[in-house]
Amino acid sequence: MHHAGGECPLCRAKPRGSDNDMQTAVKEIEHCWIPMTDGTRLSARLWLPQTQGNHPTPAIIEYIPYRKRDMVRLRDERNHPVFARHGYACIRVDMRGSGDSEGLMADMYSPEEISDGLGVIQWIAEQDWCNGKVGMMGTSWGGTSSLQMASLRPDPLKAIIAVCATDNRFNDDIHHMGGCLLTDTLEWGATLPAILASPPDPETVGPNWREMWQERLDRSTFPLENWIRHETRDAYWRHGSVSENVEDISCPMLLVGGWVDRYSNTVMNLLSRSNNPSWGIVGPWGHHYPDAAAPGPGINFQAEALRWWDRWLCGRQNGIEEEPRLRVWRQEYVPPQNKILERPGSWIAENQWPSPNVTPRTYLLGSGSLNDSAEDDREKTAFVPNSLRTGSASGDTGYFGRDGGLPLDQREDDALSLVFDTVPLESPIDILGHAVVNVTLEVDQPVAALVVRLNDVAPDGTSSRVSFGICNLSLDQDGAKDNGLKPDTPRTVEIQFPNTAYRFGKGHRIRLAFSSSYWPLIWPTPKLARMTLYPGQTRLSLPCRQTDSPESAVILHTDPESETPSPKARIEGAPLTRWSQHDVMSNSIASGWHQPFTRIAFDEITVEYAFETKAQHQITLDDPNSACSEFEHKLQFTRSGSVIEMISTARLQSSVSDYHVFGRLEIRENDALVCEREWDPVISRKHS
Repeated sequence: MHHAGGECPLCRAKPRGSDNDMQTAVKEIEHCWIPMTDGTRLSARLWLPQTQGNHPTPAIIEYIPYRKRDMVRLRDERNHPVFARHGYACIRVDMRGSGDSEGLMADMYSPEEISDGLGVIQWIAEQDWCNGKVGMMGTSWGGTSSLQMASLRPDPLKAIIAVCATDNRFNDDIHHMGGCLLTDTLEWGATLPAILASPPDPETVGPNWREMWQERLDRSTFPLENWIRHETRDAYWRHGSVSENVEDISCPMLLVGGWVDRYSNTVMNLLSRSNNPSWGIVGPWGHHYPDAAAPGPGINFQAEALRWWDRWLCGRQNGIEEEPRLRVWRQEYVPPQNKILERPGSWIAENQWPSPNVTPRTYLLGSGSLNDSAEDDREKTAFVPNSLRTGSASGDTGYFGRDGGLPLDQREDDALSLVFDTVPLESPIDILGHAVVNVTLEVDQPVAALVVRLNDVAPDGTSSRVSFGICNLSLDQDGAKDNGLKPDTPRTVEIQFPNTAYRFGKGHRIRLAFSSSYWPLIWPTPKLARMTLYPGQTRLSLPCRQTDSPESAVILHTDPESETPSPKARIEGAPLTRWSQHDVMSNSIASGWHQPFTRIAFDEITVEYAFETKAQHQITLDDPNSACSEFEHKLQFTRSGSVIEMISTARLQSSVSDYHVFGRLEIRENDALVCEREWDPVISRKHS
């Protein structure tokens, strides 16, 4: 093993930032085995810089279950070859039970997965091409894994970059929000089994690929059952959530998020609690690396990452410590639409977070109004509508760039909600952070949900959702246990909205909208609750940022990455379509979307990878227990004329007392059925 103080010779080159930077040739290794302590081998793809004298270099790891051979091959090639040309050994590892790795994966973030991650870090640090210094990065699962590894403090791990990651698996992930079940968890519930049932590549792992594949199929699992069964923030969700032990992270963190991503809270939440060197960037994009931003504008992620690695893996004094701790895209109004290419706004920065430039401003609720002073008697009440139609303009929980995935014009949902507006603003109001609503209300059911939306109403009446909060009224503030909700008894709850940065423009109105359902984004409660709100005892607190705050310099690479090679693939696919219908005779509504097969052909490795997804939601408007959501996800792999297809389905229905979950996994090889698995658990509804 090379001494941890070993220095990468390329890191002594001149500062980066131009196309003339010192670069090196790269040796690419398509497949390498990494042994684990139990004998299981994980498959890795390597990019090794060929330095003068073959000096050992720092290493960068990305550790995820998304197949390096094909599924995210194009994404990997946007990042790792660039870093390798600048002197970093790059390693993309398939997790146990995925891609070309051996073993089995039963669920996300298992103790075995985390232990493997530590083993991977140690193995890499001990290779003769590594100088003992390791960085870790990733987006989504990979970003969360990077946070988990950092909290365990393996000695070789010197810095991480966590993109679109979660620090709180219960409150800030795709499964639950505010203690309510998100229907988008079904999409992931259909997708993950298909990924894990996919075969290893014979060209990579050799002739025993079929035995490896058969073991996966024989022991395949249905993780969606766990995600629904655990209705509260219990030990299942606390495991792997670094919000439980932020203080254990000591290495520097670069945290990157997007405002329309479900995981957007992580950056500012961790910055506010971290004592180690940490910086945050939040842009207008969704669940992506920010060089592929949707909506834009994006940033040159590779350039930002290289500066980060240079500082913390090579020790270069490049000024990072003097830069603002938080840089965010302050969004401005744009008419709601199916897809936004560029979000209006500007970059702003704060030297610290929380910031002294942000102070709370309180709005009190009057007769349909938001004011600085109360108008209504404290005992006056207002009815919160309980229409199951509310939510038709909600968009998807987490935005992946799909047409129609962003929230649309909120006017239809507003008409089915209890709303309170300010007068048209005389001057802009900027917010940065999380808004808070303290609500006094009563309900006539032991289980009920409250949804509160913060909207920007333009002078023409168009209503655009800025943020929203959800609260399962039967759970405590943390979602950890039953709070003993008593029907028809007034109580006060606090709803904290996700972090955001937004400018309400002059002449616009700020709107607060209350409802007791939000279909199809959240699963409806067992019974329609009659909810009564006390406006005179309810208030909104906005985190207002001084519009005349002295701006810190925002140093971000926003130019495209000129080094990123052209894709080595042919991509074909039809656009996504969305649909909705209202059957007046049956008093029911249905909606859904379909992403037809997208095919990616890799001529270099003679593999074609394809995927297709369908979603459908339906409900009868007077019966919350008629709700039904179903997702179907297909994966196809074609090699030498042979086609292997995974078809995975997840469906959810419910009664007053139970969730009825259905899962089906069908595997075909050249259209012949190879394997078929079904799951149909009935799960007691205790809190939702």
